Amino acid sequence: MGKITGFMEFDRKDEGYAPVKERIKNYKEFTNPLKEAELKNQGARCMDCGIPFCHSGCPLGNLIPDFNDAVYQGKWEKATRILHSTNNFPEFTGRLCPAPCEEACVLGINEDPVSIENIEKNIVETAFKNGWITPEPPLKRTEKTVAVIGSGPAGLAAAQQLNRAGHTVTVFERDEKVGGLLRYGIPDFKMEKNVIDRRLEVMEKEGIQFKTGVHVGVDVSAEELKNEFDAIVLCGGATVRRNLPIPGSDLKGVVQAMDFLPQNNRKVDGIPFKGEDLSAKGKNVIVIGGGDTGSDCIGTSIRHGATSVVNFEIMPKGTPDRPEGQPWPFWPMRLRTSTSHKEGAERVFSISTKRFVGDDNGNLKGLVTTEVVWETAPGKRPVLKEVEGTEKEWECDLALLALGFTGSETTIADQLGLEMDPRTNINASPANYKTNVPGVFAAGDQRRGQSLIVWAISEGRQAAHHVDTYLMGQSNLPLKGEGDLPRV
Repeated sequence: MGKITGFMEFDRKDEGYAPVKERIKNYKEFTNPLKEAELKNQGARCMDCGIPFCHSGCPLGNLIPDFNDAVYQGKWEKATRILHSTNNFPEFTGRLCPAPCEEACVLGINEDPVSIENIEKNIVETAFKNGWITPEPPLKRTEKTVAVIGSGPAGLAAAQQLNRAGHTVTVFERDEKVGGLLRYGIPDFKMEKNVIDRRLEVMEKEGIQFKTGVHVGVDVSAEELKNEFDAIVLCGGATVRRNLPIPGSDLKGVVQAMDFLPQNNRKVDGIPFKGEDLSAKGKNVIVIGGGDTGSDCIGTSIRHGATSVVNFEIMPKGTPDRPEGQPWPFWPMRLRTSTSHKEGAERVFSISTKRFVGDDNGNLKGLVTTEVVWETAPGKRPVLKEVEGTEKEWECDLALLALGFTGSETTIADQLGLEMDPRTNINASPANYKTNVPGVFAAGDQRRGQSLIVWAISEGRQAAHHVDTYLMGQSNLPLKGEGDLPRV
């Protein structure tokens, strides 16, 4: 694949970014795409490696060497077909995926890996630009109906696949617009929302029905859905936020990240929001949590005009290289620095927040931390220990809790009588995505717990195959790594 000697001739080259001082003035995407000739060179770096471990690294089983080779040869339309055969939404993953495929790239053993994610993004953008992505409605309908609950990446993938199999699909979304976490959790500077809207336009023309502002389990009951539809696919995500149960957590100014980020996205999109205006302007902001959500809070706070932004991470600082015990091709827990981190945030590692400090009016004015270490012993779980004499008080007007999620909401599950796992995820088999209730399936974060967008798309696709089998006795819908089916 690619050019046989390409990996020796060309260095990895990533797309550039607008200067920090310019990009923080708005919420637009700020990447500077590579030229076509440069992208061909990047495709040329894909080695004839014999066993493409990138396949195993990708939850979707994308045919990476194949589309890299097509890009190298300038066959962009062919690359588009290859990419879409395993991935419904490469415009999402090409912007937002942490690229486990690149960590599994053979070239990455001792060189910079192939820039797979950026190539993927450019393939789909070239396809939209040239009008190659068009509606593909099924040629006939099965007269079977499916309700998909939740319009995040898992729900959208399941809906598109089931629609292609000829079923009549209705997607229910409780918010004002379709997209779930993609629309309300991901800042526009990482993915502008017209990227979602152009794909939805294609899906609507394919015959998928979207019902927004409908909270299943509240506005419509589970029993009503069971009576109306032949199958139900639950893709509601893992939306129960993790709290920080320490003194002062009820102070005004201690805010969940997933209140802060969705409100800002609504502001950017001109959608009315409820509740208090959550602004970081002129405030000393501390973001507690070192993952992607914490990074998104940093970039958003800086764009608000925060006086200062500090990021706390309870884990020790990672290394830029692979840690010992995490060899290639496994995913390494290395230090990752986002574009938001580079916009002016201070990062503090191995630190734990002990209590929040308020003024006489119940407003947050600071917090107290201590340094921590993780003590390990063979065969035992690591134990967190505070370091004596390291207490410190920080000035803080806004604390954003980016601590992840503990599971899914249970309203619809309770109404359906579904079995749950200990983390309140719906208990559905990874072999067939079936729940304990016939005709009800679950996929994405609501089944597996908080995870990646690429996993959500994969789960939606896999679940669709098994829903189709349930409805029709067999299915031609592809499983992981298989090419997509022709229209029926």
